[in-house]
Amino acid sequence: MFTGIIEELGEFRGREGDNQGIRLLIAARRVIDDLLPGQSIAVNGVCLTATRVHRDSFEAQVMPETLRKTNLNSLKRRQPVNLERALALGDRLGGHLVSGHVDGMGRLSWARQEGQAILFYIETPFRLLRYIINKGSIAVDGISLTVADLDERGFTVSVIPHTAKNTTLSWITPGVLVNLEVDVIGKYVEKLLSSAAGKEQDKSKITVSFLQETGFI
Repeated sequence: MFTGIIEELGEFRGREGDNQGIRLLIAARRVIDDLLPGQSIAVNGVCLTATRVHRDSFEAQVMPETLRKTNLNSLKRRQPVNLERALALGDRLGGHLVSGHVDGMGRLSWARQEGQAILFYIETPFRLLRYIINKGSIAVDGISLTVADLDERGFTVSVIPHTAKNTTLSWITPGVLVNLEVDVIGKYVEKLLSSAAGKEQDKSKITVSFLQETGFI
């Protein structure tokens, strides 16, 4: 699990592999201080396993399914990436619970200054919009953000200068794809309600006529 509080801006150095999977090389400093092979690390909000750790970089393997569903496949050499180590027992939960399992990609439509804040509008797949609420949490490229506004096409987040400066939000431009992970609480609530609705529907099928036809009465 992660918190969505980005620890460091890493730099994408390159990839090796084929359509069966690739290996990413990411330059970093802070996050590799205690990173060991086999441990989890979030790269642009995607939970990956570090396979090798070097003095100033690390490698992580990415499977085809992850490449299809995230923006890791479109990274360009020297492009900045958001990095966060996995949450440790006793750490502060400064953002919100982020699993690192990306739900889909959105597209930055526009960004504009509003006072000291910067507004970003992200076009979002319809299937994800049902989990997004005003003032709710969402992870954008692994960054824990609060939804400022919402419509039928996407949502807006309001970002303070510190967050923009220390994440990939200072780099992205309109048209860029971003990884989205909706708040897991919304998915659990939907599952709970759909299960309850299913049970009620099953109960409604047991009528007097049904019991007579099946020989119970």
